[in-house]
Amino acid sequence: MSLSSKKDGSYDKFGVSTPGALETDEPWISRFTDVLRKFWSLGFIAFGGPQAHIAILRDELVVKAEWIGEEQFTELFAIGQGLPGPTSTQLVVSCATSRAGPVGGVVALLMWNMPGLIVQTTCGVLVTSFIDPDDPPFYLAGLAPAAIALLFKAAYGFSGQLDKLGCTMALVSCIVSVIIAGDNVIDKGVCQWVYPLLLVLGSVFCLIDSKRENSFGTTYTKAKPGWDSDSDLTFKRIGIPLWVGAFIFLLWAAVLAGCLIIRAATTGEKGGYLALFETMFRVGSIIFGGGQVVLPMLYGEVVDTGWISSSTFYQGFALAQSLPGPLFNFSSFVGGAYLGVGGALIAYLGLFGPGVILIFAMMPFWSKMRHIDWFKAVLVGLANTAIGFVFAACFLMYQNAVTSAASSTAFAVAGVMAMVYKYPAPACIFGGGVVGALLNLAELGQKPY
Repeated sequence: MSLSSKKDGSYDKFGVSTPGALETDEPWISRFTDVLRKFWSLGFIAFGGPQAHIAILRDELVVKAEWIGEEQFTELFAIGQGLPGPTSTQLVVSCATSRAGPVGGVVALLMWNMPGLIVQTTCGVLVTSFIDPDDPPFYLAGLAPAAIALLFKAAYGFSGQLDKLGCTMALVSCIVSVIIAGDNVIDKGVCQWVYPLLLVLGSVFCLIDSKRENSFGTTYTKAKPGWDSDSDLTFKRIGIPLWVGAFIFLLWAAVLAGCLIIRAATTGEKGGYLALFETMFRVGSIIFGGGQVVLPMLYGEVVDTGWISSSTFYQGFALAQSLPGPLFNFSSFVGGAYLGVGGALIAYLGLFGPGVILIFAMMPFWSKMRHIDWFKAVLVGLANTAIGFVFAACFLMYQNAVTSAASSTAFAVAGVMAMVYKYPAPACIFGGGVVGALLNLAELGQKPY
């Protein structure tokens, strides 16, 4: 059912209507039931990565259910892009919250993630018990190259939104990321600050450029008036006062500060549950651009530290590409492979936590932010820089996973299936995996480059 509200009420200083301005709403239990009916199945069909997820959500929530309008949906999507964390998951939470409040948002989050989460956790726990990470079986040989092919496809898709300035910014962030990842001179403790620093610099640069009369960038857009006084019913449904939103934001900042303090105090010590949560929460707090961007950061954090092997990392990444739901579910595989079921849950909460906390914090404030031009310019800077991280992940993952003629063939097959024939991600992973397995079984193309 679509939203409806009166326009003849009075409003407070924040633009939120007084009770007399609202029409009688549907009972909360009815709206909560709508969330259950809509999201219980979406977690099983959300294949294809963030772009496909956005298309699915738009079709289900805007076109079919008419929960919110096209403009509102686009605005919530933009907010997700401007916050760290998985954009499609944040869009799920924000749309469900606008329908049935915070409880609806949390339930939708769990239903959206649960299928992939369960499979990833199970495989992560079992992989170290049945598979030697230094000598994986032949039938897994093609999975990593196939997964990397899909990463290249994602990078290509992201690049379509860049102008010349965006390409330059993405190139800079890509070069810096590749250099620091492959350099033994640069201290790894310093490297953790490079990603957020690049994001800040990119945002500031685009903000300054947008103020120029003849700006270099061509993708800046002016804020449009829209969901304002007509959104009173939605604000009531969200049910999060402004002061609570501010408190939630401070809660995130406090946890992040605690993580940084713990990291500084335990430098050089072996990992554990606390180190795993600290790593995931810190990484989840600086990820702009979705699951592909998280790869180079997580690789350095969990492989270089010896928590899991490189081959295990790639096997989990290939699995994540083949399952429905967000790529951030990959965190449960990493945690499961490292510390079992408990580690999977800790890693899941750590990586998803920042994005989910911040989208709840932003819900009461988002209508004001959409009227500010500088905020839109900052979003452009974040996106341009984050796309460079995706390309860096392509180069770094390729050189580690594609090491022979057989793996190159699996990479090429999966890439053609994805880019030319438009097969869904699971089919591409399966096709590349079969080719890699057969070549490995026949001992063809095994000579390292």
